[in-house]
Amino acid sequence: MRKRIAVIDRQKCHPDECGNYLCAKLCPVNRSGTECISVGEPDKKARIDEMLCTGCGICPNRCPFGAIQIINLPETLTKDPVHRYGENMFELYLLPTPVFGSVTGILGKNGIGKSTALKIMANMLKPNLGHYDNPPEFKEVINYFKGTETQKFLERLHKNEITLSYKPQQVDLIPKQVKGTVRDLLSKINSSEELMGVVEKLQLTHFLDNEIATISGGELQRVAIAASVLKKANLFLFDEPTSFLDIKQRVKVSEFIHDLADDKTAVMVIEHDLIILDYMTQYLNIMYGQEGAYGVVSGLKATREGINAFLEGYLREENIRFRDHAIKFEKSQDSRGAIPMPLVSWPEMKKTLGKFSLEIGAGTLHRDEVVGILGENGIGKTTFIKILAGMIKPDSGVVDSSVKVAYKAQYLESDSEIMVSEFLHRAVEKYSNQLIGAMDIEQLLTQKLSELSGGQLQRVAIAHCLSQDAQLFLLDEPSAYLDVEQRLKISKIIRAFAQERGITVLIVDHDLMFLDYISSRLIVFSGAPAVQGTMEGPFKMEEGMNKFLRDLNITLRRDMTSRRPRVNDVGSVKDREQRSGNKWYYS
Repeated sequence: MRKRIAVIDRQKCHPDECGNYLCAKLCPVNRSGTECISVGEPDKKARIDEMLCTGCGICPNRCPFGAIQIINLPETLTKDPVHRYGENMFELYLLPTPVFGSVTGILGKNGIGKSTALKIMANMLKPNLGHYDNPPEFKEVINYFKGTETQKFLERLHKNEITLSYKPQQVDLIPKQVKGTVRDLLSKINSSEELMGVVEKLQLTHFLDNEIATISGGELQRVAIAASVLKKANLFLFDEPTSFLDIKQRVKVSEFIHDLADDKTAVMVIEHDLIILDYMTQYLNIMYGQEGAYGVVSGLKATREGINAFLEGYLREENIRFRDHAIKFEKSQDSRGAIPMPLVSWPEMKKTLGKFSLEIGAGTLHRDEVVGILGENGIGKTTFIKILAGMIKPDSGVVDSSVKVAYKAQYLESDSEIMVSEFLHRAVEKYSNQLIGAMDIEQLLTQKLSELSGGQLQRVAIAHCLSQDAQLFLLDEPSAYLDVEQRLKISKIIRAFAQERGITVLIVDHDLMFLDYISSRLIVFSGAPAVQGTMEGPFKMEEGMNKFLRDLNITLRRDMTSRRPRVNDVGSVKDREQRSGNKWYYS
């Protein structure tokens, strides 16, 4: 068994621009006359012989494009990987475990193989046990898992006793692959009476006859879930089913997915919203490893213990510490040490856009605070943000235009050929430590915006916005595409940055835990999506959350161990106790 792996990002490796294989010239093994780093075929990119590599660390540190990773593997990995994409490429160890009658979650940061694991479970990717040049027969794969629940699952899969349905992560690609109306798409999959039942539960009725190409991201997500569920299957696999959905939709979709599991049906879900993951699942597989290099799937755990172990960064059963620090939850940020200093105020305002009308209550934002904005999709949150940013004029009322505003849009432009270093030149010059270093953006500086993943582009966009010369910063859905660790890390960075510069940050987001973690006050939107919206606040955290959760009809408590927010089961002792005391949100 190899003790280390070498991973080369082919897109970042540019031998002609680094002085003709700088890594090979600097490698001590190569200089001694043995070829550890060589020219790969047919792409002419560098290749590293992992058996000869000594792990000296010279090539990853000196590569000007950050294309090389040399990683010492955990000693507990005693078997070959389940799958490896190719020479010096990503490898996956072990597989998650489906449990019939239950929903099993997969939790881990981006880039460590969660989607790869799900594709193997969905029979879309044949595991090669690390032998990418000579893939084994399926019987060898089954024998690899001998004596485990995974062996039983793979045997049933091989005998066609398991029928799979897979909802992919990138639902935004659906319009490029499918034409026609939503009804056309779903009817082709299942035209029985079951169709309308699923349509009603997922609230697709009002856009059922719309063209696929014209519906929103949240609508696409629900259509993709409906399409997956309408297939006759006994194993449903959902890759990030709540992205693009607002909080109310997330709760309804999680309840819908939870109800799919029965004695003959298993469900597996990848999800980054911890509150929803906790609410939806009974069991959990944690994944850890190195982004873009390798991933390891932990043993099966009960959801509560699994999430707490993930936050702690330590797996007791495996005796593995995969993070050098625990993620702690603090009390909400209601208390302020100094007298609040107003930054900008606005009177009561109104705005009509087509058939939609928005009523905005008078309010004030203070310096040095982070204010969260809660509400459904299509209820006026982004319209309010654009009014404050001066991008839209209200029909009545006036906003103070003397305040400098920086705005990060909800939808990110990803087709630009501009270099990240050029796009972030102000952040690099002024806030290298606070933003570039803190957000792990250094290795992205040599790439183009068009080459970035969704999560990478999100971090770059946040850094770009916060680096502007402004007093009020408006961030629209900054947690989108980020994993759990990144969300909590970004929230700490934003809070610290606001305090350090004495600025004010407004954040629209649908991850309740993210907003709970970062906000000092809350603005709440209510009404009827696409028809009428009402904005109230800012409120203190407890008052704002109580108002919002009452409308959502759920209560939140703190976990006794990790102090993270958790949804109470409706009708449970804690739920009844909080409702009777009108405390929908823990204090």
